[in-house]
This record gives sequence, structure tokens and C-alpha cells, in this order.
Amino acid sequence: MRWSQTFIPTMKEVPAEAEVPRHQLMLRAGMIRQLMAGAYTWLPLGYRAVRKVSEIVRQEMDLAGAVELFMPALQPIEIFERTGRREAFGNVLFNFEARRGDRKLHFALGPTHEEVITDLMARHISSYRQMPITLYQIQTKFRNEERPRFGVLRTSEFLMKDAYSFGTSLEQLNVAYDAMYNAYCRIFERCGLKYLPVEAESGPIGGDASHEFMVPASNGEDFVIHCPDCSYAANQERAETGRKSSLPQPVTDAPAPTLVPTPDAGSIEQVSKLLKSSPQAFIKTLIYKADGKPVAVLLRGDHTANEGKIRRAAKATSVELADEATILQVTGAPVGFAGPIGIQCPCLIDHDVPAIRSAIIGANAKDAHLTGVIPGTHFPVTETFDLRNAEAEDPCPKCPATLKMVHGIEVGHVFKLGTKYSVSMNANYVDAQEVSHPIIMGCYGIGVTRVVASIVETCHDENGIIWPLNVAPCSVIDR
Repeated sequence: MRWSQTFIPTMKEVPAEAEVPRHQLMLRAGMIRQLMAGAYTWLPLGYRAVRKVSEIVRQEMDLAGAVELFMPALQPIEIFERTGRREAFGNVLFNFEARRGDRKLHFALGPTHEEVITDLMARHISSYRQMPITLYQIQTKFRNEERPRFGVLRTSEFLMKDAYSFGTSLEQLNVAYDAMYNAYCRIFERCGLKYLPVEAESGPIGGDASHEFMVPASNGEDFVIHCPDCSYAANQERAETGRKSSLPQPVTDAPAPTLVPTPDAGSIEQVSKLLKSSPQAFIKTLIYKADGKPVAVLLRGDHTANEGKIRRAAKATSVELADEATILQVTGAPVGFAGPIGIQCPCLIDHDVPAIRSAIIGANAKDAHLTGVIPGTHFPVTETFDLRNAEAEDPCPKCPATLKMVHGIEVGHVFKLGTKYSVSMNANYVDAQEVSHPIIMGCYGIGVTRVVASIVETCHDENGIIWPLNVAPCSVIDR
């Protein structure tokens, strides 16, 4: 291919809208052009890189025993209602109505294809003899991102490889999961990427276990918590903390807490300034609804609640912050003044709370806090949980070292779904004894266009992109 025979509209100046190096480089190199927020045209040079990554993905999927197919992006909204994911996706799901003659039909554009593939297998899988099997596709996905940004990294339309495994047992699921995990490692190595497999939350996909594949990058949108001394790594949503305080013994001669006025000071920062204390001296009480029932979550003042951990500790399907009416009902006070003493709902207490001596808490009364509070003495502490985001310098949960935190770009995600979709969509098989069981599933995604963006982000210098040979759009011939 000659330069004069293709279309590569390069740019001399850095575009004002490009915030990060990968976006700047891809625009200047003539790889992409924006149509609107969240939608990009892949120009010939960029699309050659996309095709090369796609071919590597396809080769490794085939080598792992997966079979390629192609499913429709246009899907009936009813299948998302059957699995409950219409509500779980919320506004992220593109859904719309269209007329066919005198009928009005409701559709969605697929953000993933769990429902479509499960519906397909429910129609055609009936016996244990037809499994295990893994199917995959490379196809465009659609998600209504609230804030499309960072070029092609977070867009409303993107290219993804999604694979789905079907089996009769956890053993078959584990074999398929390991095969995909190892295939992903080979894919990212062939693409010239440094990557970290990390433990992760399943999010709206659902399921029992998952790993993300993260590319460390200073401009990454995610945080990766990892231990430099052992193999432990997880995203911030999933990462455990190694700090475990022992349960406190009651102090028999402790003075009662002191009630102090804190007018119009409902935040940690405001009360810290008013009482000349640090956030570490606070025990903040957050009111959540776990499966619709109120529960109080107690954390050290400078820590951030982790809703995935709260959901697991509460043994709930879903958790969300409580509304003002619920907070008033269980505390007797408006938002900002909740505390554990006298609260009218169960409490979940973080591991780090018992170590706070002479703490400051909300008084469950407007414009008031309590000081001199001792956990285990002034309110009961019978069990503690890991309820917060892990941070740099937290103890590693697996070894004596401390954790480090780096930015990362997610390029792949593997899930053990179990029977989440097969039960809701009636995808069953009959075993050798003629007994019916739900199919056991896994799903495995790679963001193909994200891989290209990650290569550009991590493989460049002041002169431009340094392509790994396997994914370089073109070979340069000097004649």
C-alpha cells in the first residue's frame, strides 16, 4: 500500500478537545475522527490496527476451542426484562420504540449479549451430551455513557469480543474459565501490552466470580490495588484490606459521651473544622437500603464506603443509599447527623472502627454530635466487616507487605456466571438420568478498540506511537 493510495488525514497541532496522550496521538496520526460525543470513525490506518488485534483475538479464541458466530445488535426489550437487566442497566441501555405497520415494538441495542445467547441455547440445547461448548463473536456494542471521554476509551459504540461458555458442572465451568483466562494472557502478550489480571466485581453482568485484565497507565480511569511482594491484585471495587482490629472489650469506668452543638455542620469536613479534629477521629454512619430494608454502615471518617462489600456483608441482592425520609425514620435526624447510639436499624461495622478511641459520631439529633465515644462501650461491636475501598499502604490481605495503587485501563473481563441467566431464561438440559438442570455459564469479554487505545497510551514517546510489530497498521519500506 502506498501513502498516495490511501486516506490518512494527519494533524500538526494537538486538538483542544484531546485530554490524554492516546487521544491526541490517534487524532494526529489520522487513526480516528469524532462524529459526535461518544462516536468515532475509525479511519483506514486505525482500522488496520483494529483488524490486527481482532485477528489475534480470533486466533487465540479458536485455539482455546471456542466457536465463532454473529448475533444481532438489535434486541427485543423483553429479554432484558426477563433477566432484570433492563432495570440494572438503567439509562446505560439504549432502548427505543419503532412502528411496524400498526404495531409499536420496543427494542434495545445490545450492551452485551448474555440474553441473546442464552435464549439461543435454551432453544437448541437439551442434553448434557451437547456440552461443554464455548461460543464467541466480535461485534459492535452500544452503551449510553453519561460522560463519553478519553477518545475511543469510553464511547457509546465500541467493538468487543464476547464469548460464552455452557456446561453441566462447576468443573466444566472452571475448565472453560481457565482456558479463556490463559487465552487472554496470550492475546495481551501478543499485542505487546503489560497487563495485570485482578480480582473484580461482576457489576450488572452478575455472576459468582470475575477477573479484570488491567493495563497499568498513568491516565487510566480505574484504580488497581496490588501487592509488590506477592501475586495479589484487585480493582478498587473488589480489593480486600488486611487490617483486622480485634473486637473491643467494654470499658467499665468510661465517662459518658459529650453532646456538642454543631450547627449547620453535617459533613465530616465541616465538623472537623468546627471541632478542630481530623477525619480519622470520626466514625461516620451511612444509611443504606439493603434489599429495601435500612441498614447503618459505620466507617472511619476518612474512608470510602464500598457498596459491593456492603452488599455481601448484608447478604443482599442490591444496596443503595437511603432516601431522606428513611434516614429521618431510623435516626430521628436529618442527613448528616446519624450515629450508632440509639439508631433504629441494624449496624454493619468496618474492621477499622474498633481501633478509634474517643471517637466523634453523629448524635441522631439535628445540629449535634457526640464526642468521647468508645466503640464496644457506648455502642455494641460484636462483629466487623471489610466495608471500605482499599487504599495505598493498607496491609496486604495475603502477606505481610503493604498494598500499592496504580491507575489502569480495563481491556478484558472474565466472569463465572453460574446459573444466573439460564434460570431466568429457562435454559435447561437433561442429564443421563433424565433429570432437568439449568445450564452453567461463563462469559468473557475483550474490548478490541480499548486494546488499540491502550497500546497507543503505553507505547509512545515524544516522537509518536511506537507500535508493537504484531499490531502495527503498516510495515514501512525504505526504497
